[in-house]
Amino acid sequence: MKILSIQQPWAWAIMEAGKDIENRTWSTKFRGRFLVHASKKFDRAGFLFMFDNLDRLGIKSLPLYYERGGIIGSVELIDCVQNHSSPWFAGPYGFILSNPKPMDFTPCEGALGFFDFII
Repeated sequence: MKILSIQQPWAWAIMEAGKDIENRTWSTKFRGRFLVHASKKFDRAGFLFMFDNLDRLGIKSLPLYYERGGIIGSVELIDCVQNHSSPWFAGPYGFILSNPKPMDFTPCEGALGFFDFII
């Protein structure tokens, strides 16, 4: 199965807060379910963006702790677009996501782009 590393708190938002777009600087032809890897890096600006936009994004509250450095769930990538009405879209490319399934944390090394999960 494919994996994509996503910085926290964005990975949490996909699993728990209805984030339906993953913004990237690159396009992909991949479609289907992939594992969400919460990278070890934390995006402080992303956290502040979510905090400042709780109502607009439909978030009730933000956690104080975020699991990092492992797989936290899976989600389906259904399309890749350059424009979208979602409040989560910032572009230049947006991976449209659907049907997130959180799972127990599994430590795992990350990588750039989509990579394969090897047991």
